[in-house]
Amino acid sequence: MERGRSRRSVLAAAVTAVCGITVLGAPGTAFATAQQPSPRPRDGASPSPSGSPSATPAPDTAVDDKLEAVRTKLDKLYHDAAVATDAYNAAEEKARQQSAEIAELTRKISEGQKKLDELKDRAGAAARAQYATGGLPPEARLMLSEDPQAFLDGAGWALQGERATRDLIQDMTRTQKELRQYADQAADRLAKLEATRKAKDAARKRIKERIEEAEKLQATLEKKQRERLAELERQAARRAQSAWLGTGVLKDVRGKASDAGQQAVRFATAQIGKPYEWGAEGPRTYDCSGLTSQAWAAAGRPIPRTSQEQWKRLPHVAVKDMRPGDLIIYFDDASHVALYVGGGTIVHAPRPGRTVTLAGAGEMPILGVVRPDAA
Repeated sequence: MERGRSRRSVLAAAVTAVCGITVLGAPGTAFATAQQPSPRPRDGASPSPSGSPSATPAPDTAVDDKLEAVRTKLDKLYHDAAVATDAYNAAEEKARQQSAEIAELTRKISEGQKKLDELKDRAGAAARAQYATGGLPPEARLMLSEDPQAFLDGAGWALQGERATRDLIQDMTRTQKELRQYADQAADRLAKLEATRKAKDAARKRIKERIEEAEKLQATLEKKQRERLAELERQAARRAQSAWLGTGVLKDVRGKASDAGQQAVRFATAQIGKPYEWGAEGPRTYDCSGLTSQAWAAAGRPIPRTSQEQWKRLPHVAVKDMRPGDLIIYFDDASHVALYVGGGTIVHAPRPGRTVTLAGAGEMPILGVVRPDAA
């Protein structure tokens, strides 16, 4: 009987520990701690969700120190890749806009050239008509006319013709000027598009270099080391989330999602499990801002494509006023973004090698909160 009670007590304690872990941090860690390394626990003990040392044997401190250095390096590499990804996405967006402007200018040039050709045809017809009359001045035609009244009637028409000719010449001059302006603007847009493409290529190169370096670093680890590294990442995420919740930040957070916010949350959470891919906007893969921008597009509220532009252009709200559907922007350079789903939890596309997932909102240093559907 005592043994049964003892076993039930152990089971209850285990369930309590698991529940505590679930509350403190949802699965999935981004390049979260790149700029905010967490202090290592004393005596090699891993902190439990309540902050007290666990009863498990202390891991090899020397090995953990090395793996912590690897984790810090990986976080920096993936953070650099995220910054470059934002630059790439911004360049891609700008290139689309510039291409559209060039297409519109090309259309105007084509229409203007067509109009100029028609004006030239009319001017040629007028010149031929004048040649047919011999090009005589009006006084001479009056003297030579057999019917002066008919001539005077014709002179009225001739005066109108002269006015029409002047208007024709002015129209041609104006059209030629517009064509020159359109051509200059098109040349300017082409030069800017070329610069944008070079910036995009440079960003693409930086992304690939950082990801390849991170993959090579991880490839040097043995299976047990990779497993331990993943555990250290989870521990760091739980510590950060626990510290954030410990500030009482959610005490006054009671905002309810708007209808559009609910739609954005439904869209984003439906993407859970899909792979991260830099520059991707779905439907099979996403990067962080690709997920948030598509979630709000699905809610009928298009927003800027990049996390930095989302931070710059969307209305800011205080953390205590945030509600599900709002976007949380991370790091001082606004290089990461997630969609808040409530209860201290976010859904986001973390980094290369990961999938869209739920995570604790406090696992990364928060820059601020923005609201796509603010009044």
